[in-house]
This record gives sequence, C-alpha cells and structure tokens, in this order.
Amino acid sequence: MSKKSNKQILVPFAEGFEEIELVSIVDILRRAGVGVSLASIDASPTQKGAHHIAIVADMSLEDAKIDQFDGIVMAGGMLGVQNMQKSSTLLQFLQTFHSQQKLIGAICAAPIILDDLKLLKQDFCCYPSCENLMKNTTASRLVLPYIKQGHIITATGPASALEFALGIVESLLGIEEKSKLAKELLRYA
Repeated sequence: MSKKSNKQILVPFAEGFEEIELVSIVDILRRAGVGVSLASIDASPTQKGAHHIAIVADMSLEDAKIDQFDGIVMAGGMLGVQNMQKSSTLLQFLQTFHSQQKLIGAICAAPIILDDLKLLKQDFCCYPSCENLMKNTTASRLVLPYIKQGHIITATGPASALEFALGIVESLLGIEEKSKLAKELLRYA
C-alpha cells in the first residue's frame, strides 16, 4: 500500500450498482492511499448490487460535505445509474465539481448521468449499449478501456474497471504512483 495522500474522493452508489466497478474503484484508490468515502444515495447504508452483493456505505450522500472532496467517481450498473439519476443532491454535486474543474469519473452506464447534465463535451467511453441513451452530446464514444478529457474520466465497463481506477490514481497522484501500484498488483503491460 502506498503512503496516505491528502486526496479525498466521493463514491456515490445506489441499489443496482455494478459490483466489480464499485469495488475496483474503492480498492484501488485506497491501496494508493487516497481517502475514499462510499456514499449511499438514500438513507439505507446497505445497498445491493446488480448481482446481489451487498455493500455498506461509509455515509449517506446527504451527509457529505462537498468541499471536503477532490473528486467524485461513479460506478455503473443500469439500475444503480437509474437510481442515481433521481438524486438531486448527486446532480448538484456533479454540477459543482464540474464548475470547479474537480475530477469526475464515470464508468459503464454512469456517463449517462454526465450526459443528462450536458457535461460530455469531448469524446467519452461508456458501455456500448448505453451510447444510444446519450441524448445531449455530439461527442463520440471511443472503444478504449478509459479516456481522460480534461477533468472528466470515463470508462467502458466491468473489464476496464481496474484500468479506470488506475487512471484515476494517475490523475490524482501522478504516473509514478500509478506505475508503482500497477506493479504491486502484478499488472503486466
């Protein structure tokens, strides 16, 4: 595990989240020494994922203080994303993070939320079947594990979750920390 950094990331999630993506994000960032707060979208601290794995939140999104975070990262899972789309608190957080040019990450179906808010101005990645749900962007979906465009990082889906999380580490802590962690994880490239 890397030394503790002063970076803090908010990871909101809701019933129906994609487990591989959520756990990869949280695990990789914590291994890198980044502070991660898992925030449940509703009052229930325990949420079940798309494959019935329960995860317990660190906090409710309503209790999160936006100025304490350097970024926000969302896992996909279609039902989870649909549930997150209903959260006015989450939508406000995303708008604020965007206006402050803070890191925003979204994988799988989660870029749909960014599209809803008209935040996708450049090429992006998402789960292939979600592309037709993007109504507000004229940017193109790229077939890559993930892409960073300014302060927004998007990724394709479960198989790219590790690379996505490492890309977030690079954005927060630099290429050296990303490479060090990738080596510790026995990632060969």
